[in-house]
Amino acid sequence: MNGGDGGEVASAAAGPPTPLEWKFSQVFGERTAGEEVQEVDIISAIEFDKTGDHLATGDRGGRVVLFERTDTKEHGGSRRDLERMDYPVSRHPEFRYKTEFQSHEPEFDYLKSLEIEEKINKIRWCQAANGALFLLSTNDKTIKYWKVQEKKVKKISEMNVDPSKAAGNGSVASSSVSSSSKQCLANGGYNCLSSDLSFPPGGIPSLRLPVVTSSETSLVARCRRVYAHAHDYHINSISNNSDGETFISADDLRINLWNLEISNQSFNIVDVKPANMEDLTEVITSAEFHPTHCNMLAYSSSKGSIRLIDLRQSALCDSHSKLFEEQEAPGSRSFFTEIIASISDIKFAKDGRHILSRDYMTLKLWDINMDSGPVATFQVHEYLRPKLCDLYENDSIFDKFECCLSGDGLRVATGSYSNLFRVFGCSPGSTEATTLEASKNPMRRQVQTPSRPSRSLSSSITRVVRRGGESPGVDANGNSFDFTTKLLHLAWHPSENSIACAAANSLYIPGFERQCPDDVASVEFTEEQRVLVPVLTTSLFRLFSFTPQHFVYFFLPLLKVKDDATPALLTSYHVG
Repeated sequence: MNGGDGGEVASAAAGPPTPLEWKFSQVFGERTAGEEVQEVDIISAIEFDKTGDHLATGDRGGRVVLFERTDTKEHGGSRRDLERMDYPVSRHPEFRYKTEFQSHEPEFDYLKSLEIEEKINKIRWCQAANGALFLLSTNDKTIKYWKVQEKKVKKISEMNVDPSKAAGNGSVASSSVSSSSKQCLANGGYNCLSSDLSFPPGGIPSLRLPVVTSSETSLVARCRRVYAHAHDYHINSISNNSDGETFISADDLRINLWNLEISNQSFNIVDVKPANMEDLTEVITSAEFHPTHCNMLAYSSSKGSIRLIDLRQSALCDSHSKLFEEQEAPGSRSFFTEIIASISDIKFAKDGRHILSRDYMTLKLWDINMDSGPVATFQVHEYLRPKLCDLYENDSIFDKFECCLSGDGLRVATGSYSNLFRVFGCSPGSTEATTLEASKNPMRRQVQTPSRPSRSLSSSITRVVRRGGESPGVDANGNSFDFTTKLLHLAWHPSENSIACAAANSLYIPGFERQCPDDVASVEFTEEQRVLVPVLTTSLFRLFSFTPQHFVYFFLPLLKVKDDATPALLTSYHVG
């Protein structure tokens, strides 16, 4: 898969990329010890925009909170600009609170006697224009199109009244009001044509008006359009089209196509509702447009299958172009097979070549050119398989976890229980399988398990692997199960290795640092390198904020370091 950092892509061509060492970056809404979480504050949706400069979250109280990136805004933007200005490049994207607004309110459907929650199910960013931000948000029934823009606040700075004549003007005003008040009409108005209005002798010398100035700006969110009354069942997905004009919304049985400019009409493009509801065997669980082809979209089902459809084939896409599903192993069927096979989320990779899907137990990576099976399968929490009965009893088995891919397509991530989430390397030969916690110490333990092929394919196709299995009885960190703390929602920054994940009402944004070899400290410099190293470090440390270990790791091959140099030389070139 293409995209991302050039160094990572180059390393992927020669071998798997270096595993990432994740570090805590930011947290918003962190709870204090013993603080009770309010139901309306729990985050239910999270999404980066395409640039990665803005982040939106929605909660169960119907609110949308926006965050904006500050590290590029304050220092001038692109990395190249930062290098020219000798600013240090921040290791992690930094965000700050921007604004929030009430997107949805609780409603009641009187025809169906159904209460409609205000909970935000999905948020999707639209194309920005004229300095304004646009986004879609939806609850179970209604989609809204929002515009967020800065507006100047106008205030009266001064009344422009001559102090020497302020009393006189006041008497004139009062006399005028008193005289006009006598001409009150039956409808509550005033007779402005009355001849009783009195003016000062000689008339009014000058007309004085209040002085209005705009000294500050405020963010205003305005609902541009409301797309309602098109779904009989709960909306589970919305997705923008690459044409920038249309989007889809999906519920359990139908997918509708909308135009952003038309709110009173939609086209039904997928309908899986049978003539007799007793014949219903599967429902739609997620849907998403292709990132570059405006005529293609994919949707998943509760049976664990993904269908790719082409809007050019017909107006009503009853038939699919491709079907992606994994065949059951003989003798493996049980009572829970269909439940845990239900796909809760799908995401297209940035290049549009691959689809990532999440069912209850696994992450699966699919190649849209190969419908015989997934190219990779990652075990998320295999240790829960013996506990499926307990999970069924407390309804945890029906939890819907989201998934995401990195911008370069080299890694995938998804959530689990105990506020844990897992990151897997999906490039050929990668064994990266990291377990992280949504906390200020994300690196609880790195789980590195060697990959083993589940079946072999031709040499031209990526080998199918299954990774990430853990020991049964405990979670990935050896702790007892905690099904009440679950990490359902997360999003990967489109261009940085940074993940925004929601744990209850808290938003955590861990970043990463490259891991350096353990023997870096033993690398030393020769006499000839004593002249080169200070020159390089004074500029490179300022530009990239590298530590001496990072400098040695990345640039020593260029200097051709000898192994028998003195160990003490490394510390002498440290730049503070």
